[in-house]
Amino acid sequence: MSVKTPRLIITSGEPAGIGPDLCISLINHSFSAELVVAIDPSLFAERAAQLNYAIKKPVAHVAINEPPTPGALKILPLKTPYPVIPGQPTPDNASYILEQLDTAISGCQQGIFDGMVTAPINKSILNEAGIAFSGHTEYLAQQTQSQQVVMMLATQDMKVALVTTHHPLRQVASLITPSLLEQVIRTLNKGLINYFGQLKPTILVCGLNPHAGENGYLGREELDIINPTLNKLKNEGLSLIGPLPADTLFTPKHLQTADVVLAMYHDQGLPVLKFHGFGKAANITLGLPIIRTSVDHGTALDLAASGKANAGSLLTAIEYAIYMAQNKP
Repeated sequence: MSVKTPRLIITSGEPAGIGPDLCISLINHSFSAELVVAIDPSLFAERAAQLNYAIKKPVAHVAINEPPTPGALKILPLKTPYPVIPGQPTPDNASYILEQLDTAISGCQQGIFDGMVTAPINKSILNEAGIAFSGHTEYLAQQTQSQQVVMMLATQDMKVALVTTHHPLRQVASLITPSLLEQVIRTLNKGLINYFGQLKPTILVCGLNPHAGENGYLGREELDIINPTLNKLKNEGLSLIGPLPADTLFTPKHLQTADVVLAMYHDQGLPVLKFHGFGKAANITLGLPIIRTSVDHGTALDLAASGKANAGSLLTAIEYAIYMAQNKP
């Protein structure tokens, strides 16, 4: 059931990065939702002072037993175990980063929050702390026991989803199986219907190989895996176009015919989207039992506490989360 005034939880991400800066900048914006930032209140106040933000009134702690307040910015207080130095991340704060995520996931599952928006984290810091972590998307899928999730990045006028996400390039071809491709397309199709009001989405599918395999001369994945899977789903009524060569698919001629592009791997589709709208795109995870959006960039450690961080992607991610919460079935 859709909600009129969503309550969203914003994870502030890597404490030494620009996540806290971006969350503090939300003071200057108003949304048709209540925003709750998961952060150490001391870090919030300290970083605000470093950024010369004049906070005229204290940011209240969230009261989850009260209805959401449209336009409000509140804090869900957590505690960093180790002092935070802007630009200098430490594995000692890895548990704090995971606590943000686990609190947000649990709150969304319990219906306390209508969606979560994640600021960037440093995956290497978590792994350095002994935590096997390949990305937000994979972690959320694991924690919610979701069988298949899809990473989709979206600007105002372009959406790109991925069949495979954070994997070494040498593994990609072997990962693309008929089963995976079918599950991804079904999840993507369902997500566009449920959250974006597209009754019959059209999905534009990239080939894996150069020139989409050139009829088998440049690789057989299109002939043996992609084409048969697309034909099976087309026969069920799904609107699919492809596979098409990725080097010509991202042109107005093709893009104007579709609602989303499905790329086979991370760096096939995302460089185009980020060139098109970097800093104004949101990362959306489909296939979860909860709503999750995120920024399209990293922690930018060199910009932490400098006042130079651009909040455009976080604002886009929040707007998408609100839209999805207000339109979900």
